[in-house]
Amino acid sequence: MHQDHNAPPFNPMPPVVWVLFLILMGIEVVFTLGEQGIVGGARAVGWRLGAISDYGFSGVAFDWMVKNGQMPFEYVIRCFSYMFLHGSFTAAIFSGVILLAMGKLVGEVMGQLAVIILFVFSGVFGVVIFGLLTDQAWLIGAYPGVYGLIGAYTFLLWQRVAGQGMQQLTAFRLIGFLMGIQLIFGIFFVTGQDWVAELAGFICGFSLSVIVMPGGIARLRAAIQRN
Repeated sequence: MHQDHNAPPFNPMPPVVWVLFLILMGIEVVFTLGEQGIVGGARAVGWRLGAISDYGFSGVAFDWMVKNGQMPFEYVIRCFSYMFLHGSFTAAIFSGVILLAMGKLVGEVMGQLAVIILFVFSGVFGVVIFGLLTDQAWLIGAYPGVYGLIGAYTFLLWQRVAGQGMQQLTAFRLIGFLMGIQLIFGIFFVTGQDWVAELAGFICGFSLSVIVMPGGIARLRAAIQRN
């Protein structure tokens, strides 16, 4: 068998994942440099808070839309733009690293378009459920969209273990671990109700995988039949 010695030892990162990561981190770098006084002058200190005020998910704005049955663009866009805003550089880098890891694993199997669909739809679905079920005033961060990719990865694991005749619940260990960490932090620290959006994002990503993955419906039927 001929071996291609010029082939990379690892599969390259799907370009769309790099694009999402660079947008997310690019925004964060601007905010961080502004807070350090490196760019933007004195006004730059307030860039982060100004962006959160204008583009973060607002529970008040969401409740107004639900109550009045109206959807002004400046309110609707918050359901998407909030994912690219973070409270600190640390929060941004953590979500960015998970985005790279999950985006690579999902993109290699489902394709780049699927990564975009999963990230965006999971983020939007997660924040809508968050707005309906909680009274928290604000939500920012890429985690609901990232949890959608975790949901897609869980779907891949689920159909794989089903094909090998293994216990299918083992595919849900990752989300179980993450939700357990959330619970522990919630007991000892005031962490808010962000987990509602993240869990909803996970459910959306898992469910959407059936549609966006090539042969997803057939794989779902096969996995259920083996159960």
